Amino acid sequence: MTKHFLGDTAALLGRSLRHITRSADTIITTTIMPIAMMLMFVYVFGGAINTGSTSYVSYLLPGILLITVASGIAYTAFRLFTDMKSGIFERFQSMPIARSSVLWAHVLTSLVANLISLIVVVLVALLMGFRTTAGPPAWLAVAGILILFTLALTWLAVIPGLTAKSVEGASAFSYPLIFLPFLSSAFVPTATMPGPVRAFAEHQPVTSIVNAIRDLFTQQPIGTDIWTALAWCIGLLIVTYTLAMTTYRRKIS
Repeated sequence: MTKHFLGDTAALLGRSLRHITRSADTIITTTIMPIAMMLMFVYVFGGAINTGSTSYVSYLLPGILLITVASGIAYTAFRLFTDMKSGIFERFQSMPIARSSVLWAHVLTSLVANLISLIVVVLVALLMGFRTTAGPPAWLAVAGILILFTLALTWLAVIPGLTAKSVEGASAFSYPLIFLPFLSSAFVPTATMPGPVRAFAEHQPVTSIVNAIRDLFTQQPIGTDIWTALAWCIGLLIVTYTLAMTTYRRKIS
């Protein structure tokens, strides 16, 4: 059964990846907005924000990476919505393949596309002056956090992809996710925020994830932020996966 599932997922993953290679503009689009934000904040607002001895591009990058993921998963919902409307899901159901492999192929495609976008954003940040003393273990830890975060949001994207009534509705859910880093420590220290906003910013998932990645990049001692970040990522992944699979079973029943 496992071999059957893995083979079906691999075949469908190949199909989805071919679609991406034929429309590379989707990856280009998801990287342009985060890069534009990074350029604007560093060269327009960066001089007015005190981040101590850390350059603003280094301070800003973790939040930009999360925005890159949030903007990229909108295409997962779009691709799922397109498949639903084209009738390909019904064709797959009539074939002797593992049903969940259809969703997993879309999720893994999203992961690959987002990792490419993240690499491009990091390369641009390096050109803008981003520097890090992080060694291979720290980079692997950063990659692990970003992968968990991407998987959690991708499974969330599956739900509107399956249930939306229009293309706009399928991708609109990502807008609040893109906005969330602005209410965190991603762009400015939370200590500068008004009381209620600060309380929200310090207790939402993005802040702990941003702080954990920032500490790993600067080789700071690992504090509670990394464990809080992992707890948020894993918890969100479990919840979104469960909700997405429940929605999928109802949709195809």
